[in-house]
Amino acid sequence: MTDDTVRVWLVERTFAEDLPNLIVLTYATPDGERDYRKERALQMPGGGGRETTAALDVDPDNLGDVSDPETRERYATEAARMAEEYDPDEAV
Repeated sequence: MTDDTVRVWLVERTFAEDLPNLIVLTYATPDGERDYRKERALQMPGGGGRETTAALDVDPDNLGDVSDPETRERYATEAARMAEEYDPDEAV
């Protein structure tokens, strides 16, 4: 992490509603107030895969605000769990 980035932790994996072969990875700040979403196509069997890491360092301009208080709390809880259990660059 640098002074120009913010560390976010993986808090949720979901399928895109309109494209079932697309996974949406949601990363959030430790307080759960900001999030970063990344879309990734499902890997084909036998194909080389990209790893999903426990955390990412992202530009603050790429973060969205989490408006729902329950979602913020859930994201904060999951970010704390991930930070406790995994190194930031560890594959999950």
